[in-house]
Amino acid sequence: MNAVTPIAPASTNAADVDVLIVGAGISGIGMAVHLQQKCPDRSFALVDRRENLGGTWDLFRYPGIRSDSDMHTLGFIFEPWKHEKSIADGPAILDYLNRIVDERDIRRHIRLNRKVLTADWNSADAMWTVTTESATGERQVMRARFLYQGSGYYDYDNPYDAGFKGRETFKGEIIHPQFWPKDFDYAGKKVVVIGSGATAVTIVPSMVKPGDPGAAAHVTMLQRTPTWYAIRPARDGIANFLRKILPESWAYALTRFKNIHMQNIVFKRAQTQPQKVKDFLTGKLKEALGEKYDEAAFTPPYDPWDQRLCLVPDGDFFNAIRDDKAAVVTDHIDCFDETGILLKSGKHLDADVIITATGLNLTLAGKIAVSVDGEPVQWNQHFYYKSCMFSNIPNYAAVFGYLNASWTLRADIVSEWVCRVLNHMSATGSDIALPVLDHPEQLIEDNVFDFSSGYIQRSLSIMPKNADQLPWRLNQDYLADRIDMRTSSITDGFLTFRKASVAAAPAMAEAAE
Repeated sequence: MNAVTPIAPASTNAADVDVLIVGAGISGIGMAVHLQQKCPDRSFALVDRRENLGGTWDLFRYPGIRSDSDMHTLGFIFEPWKHEKSIADGPAILDYLNRIVDERDIRRHIRLNRKVLTADWNSADAMWTVTTESATGERQVMRARFLYQGSGYYDYDNPYDAGFKGRETFKGEIIHPQFWPKDFDYAGKKVVVIGSGATAVTIVPSMVKPGDPGAAAHVTMLQRTPTWYAIRPARDGIANFLRKILPESWAYALTRFKNIHMQNIVFKRAQTQPQKVKDFLTGKLKEALGEKYDEAAFTPPYDPWDQRLCLVPDGDFFNAIRDDKAAVVTDHIDCFDETGILLKSGKHLDADVIITATGLNLTLAGKIAVSVDGEPVQWNQHFYYKSCMFSNIPNYAAVFGYLNASWTLRADIVSEWVCRVLNHMSATGSDIALPVLDHPEQLIEDNVFDFSSGYIQRSLSIMPKNADQLPWRLNQDYLADRIDMRTSSITDGFLTFRKASVAAAPAMAEAAE
């Protein structure tokens, strides 16, 4: 029998913080505020690999970067959105986040330029040991009782590469929106944007903005498949009216209520009556484009909300097409050549600049090497629990936003629920919260990512599993989730609470074998 080193009592192993939050974007900042409000006795820190807070809104710098959801639902439940525009640009969203961290004294808890490399859970002392690395290569170890993953869902380093032939022969510039060059000059140039998602539809009108001396000469959006678009005003007239006659918090709450329920109605109508939604969206497109409407370019082969609806504020994308500043071409790429793109149809698109808005690569846990008692975690072998924890992984929660609604709606209710868990742990003297799943083979698996979007389909093999029933799934119904996560019992028979000394006993026995 191998010698066993005695394990010291958990009380002698001090944590640096009670809760370590990975990511200082929307999810991380939201969790920090909820901790302040609901768990004031818990210490916390946020670590982020970037030089600035903001996550997505600091990373993306392409022309026109904006929200693809209204800010009354992309904004936090605890902080009214005060700007006149409901569809906001990146700088306005960064202002919102910076104001929150300053007014609530959160900035002192944020440690920037700290990339998380590894996170290992030790059951004996009920602690996460997290290794971070600075831009200069300096490594630091932190210990935390609970790990909260708020670093988003896509790979910051490697966007999706569609592998276009002949890239090296093109004489112009090729740019991916994720790595937009600072002060890039495209004035007077012919631009081709490959892609038809939210990024492409944002970039196209922004590069040909009327009256802009730095505007491109013309922008062509090259798509393989058409997209469903939803046109809405950038300013919410009802919201701005309510702000004039009501206190800011009341106006925000009412607008948020309105928008949440409208989004829910539209999504469910698309599921039950897709043809009616198609006819409605098509009618709006015809109004916006007039004689420029091309049925082949604007009729997707899928139903609305089989992929996320693409938001077009004030119809700016269609205005650019109608004004002959932009065009949409539906075709497949054969190859790049010296002067542009040769299409499968034999047509050629001349270009000085090619923008590859071809999408993201999804990743889990921010590419952190996560392990439990020395065993690497394979996420696709675990089931979601309550849309944020994972089967048989202790003291760990993560945010993956809704596919059919604003990201922050999930972030808010997950933060609230995790605070309930932490408070229950304090009340019961527990060190460990563990969603126990003894017989995963008895669950009926379900694909909650039933979206045809490329970034989703490419990533299904790495995603955690989902059952057909709660609590073992990443649910996609915000209104139902909000009720469930606010009112259901924390002690549901699946989430178990333990002391470190109880967890240490089996660990010691296993080591002695």
